[in-house]
Amino acid sequence: MESFQLANRIADFLHREGLSLALAESCTGGLVGDHITDVPGSSEVFLGGAIVYSNQAKMTLLGVHAATLDARGAVSPECAAEMALGARRLFETDLAVSVTGIAGPGGGTEDKPLGLTFLHLSAPDAEIGRKAVWKGNRRANKLSSAREALQLLLDYLEARQNDEPNR
Repeated sequence: MESFQLANRIADFLHREGLSLALAESCTGGLVGDHITDVPGSSEVFLGGAIVYSNQAKMTLLGVHAATLDARGAVSPECAAEMALGARRLFETDLAVSVTGIAGPGGGTEDKPLGLTFLHLSAPDAEIGRKAVWKGNRRANKLSSAREALQLLLDYLEARQNDEPNR
């Protein structure tokens, strides 16, 4: 499914369920929010996003702990979780999705290769993380990460509608 189709389905779910959304984006630089705001009427459910590219921004705006960044790094499941929770608090929303990763072409290591991305969804009834490693160039990795953030959100919303345990 294309990003625009994903965003449309997400907006439909959010409207129908009366839920609000916020985003916390690092490596995607606002692409997830761009996809969401392509949908007419998204302003009724999408309250905002934080593009937190630097560690300082992650800490100052979203409350990511310095200890997390020191011990695990900005590209880690722990950082992604703190980013999502911070976005929920900052924008006072029902749901938030975060994405942090190494888009490339530099920055990769043996432990954290190029394309490594962590995503997280924070909701009152769930905390869901995902990991991906993309193999494209910088632009392709950013687009893949943004699409996966939308897919994570849609998967949660569909599971919620179906009342599936252990999403």
